[in-house]
Amino acid sequence: MTDFDEYIRSGEPDKQEKASAWKTAIGLQAVDGLQTSDYLKETAARHIEGDVSIDEVKALINSYYQSKSVRTRHDDDTEEADKVSANIARILNERSFAFSVTGFTSIHRRLFEGVLKHAGKIRDYDITKKEWVLRGDTVLYVNAEDLRRAIEYDLEQEKNFSFRGLPPDVVVEHIARFVSNIWQIHPFGEGNTRTTAVFTIKYLRSIGFEVDNDLFARHSWYFRNALVRANYRNVRKGIEPDIGFLLLFFRNLMMGEHNELKNRYMVVAPPSEWVGGQTPTSTPTSAPTSTDGLLQVGNDNIVRLIKVIASSKLSVKEMMAAIGLKNRENFMEYSLNPAMREGFVSMLYPDKPRHPRQKYMLTDRGLAALRSGAD
Repeated sequence: MTDFDEYIRSGEPDKQEKASAWKTAIGLQAVDGLQTSDYLKETAARHIEGDVSIDEVKALINSYYQSKSVRTRHDDDTEEADKVSANIARILNERSFAFSVTGFTSIHRRLFEGVLKHAGKIRDYDITKKEWVLRGDTVLYVNAEDLRRAIEYDLEQEKNFSFRGLPPDVVVEHIARFVSNIWQIHPFGEGNTRTTAVFTIKYLRSIGFEVDNDLFARHSWYFRNALVRANYRNVRKGIEPDIGFLLLFFRNLMMGEHNELKNRYMVVAPPSEWVGGQTPTSTPTSAPTSTDGLLQVGNDNIVRLIKVIASSKLSVKEMMAAIGLKNRENFMEYSLNPAMREGFVSMLYPDKPRHPRQKYMLTDRGLAALRSGAD
């Protein structure tokens, strides 16, 4: 059995990069319950060693399955996993990346060409998928007629978004929500999660993050289940979308944290013996270094805002200056508006939102949170 970790730990830089890509490519097959063959792993090792090119890997895999005189359903599954793994490894080792609808659909086409009939084609039918984590229920995906517009909108919004001045935890939350939204569109009949994962890795690299692929390799099924929970609502059962699980994944990925990632914690209405352990909030915080009662608020941005306002009445400009932010749109979206929705902050002139002397102050709930943090 190929030890990709050994290559990553002690190999030459070129071998480390190839091994990391292969480990991620193979690990991502778990999102659809697939496993690669031992032959693929042996061939991947030859590629890492430089004995064969990636094109030769693909040719060898094709020949391997063409030579089988008797095929089983297991062979069909491993063939898909082997071929897609080779395609993922190729893309992850490339430096090019197109942040566009064409780039996104191109990743799907290149991953599943020769595997799926409609590789790279946006679906023209609606879909549902029974999810283990939802006890057989499905996420509501975007309607077929709105798919291209939905992708274009999300990519355009992301392209125009400014990260300037944002603290790391806000950046991570924004990325997690963007990836969640892209995945929920589900533009393809199959292979959406693997496509989203590869697209995410390439995007993060393109904006300067040296992300460790290993997290996708080891926790690909968690990644998928967390995307499911971030996009599932069932009002009758009292279940709202919960991005907290996905945030744990991205905080590990982008901030080097070590949050525990367990699939069973995400199951809706879990068996009694599964209850306990991880109970993330909508915005998990880093491991606290004190018993500050404000941490119970569950959102670092709201906590920061509560501390800034304290007993004063401040304008938007004054709050931004005190926090050290310059982008008003980001401040409103990630700090002020959530604080108001949660009932911690209110307007001085609530009936006149655009009052020229509008200021903001803590509510009774905000004051109570502030006092609890001072105890």
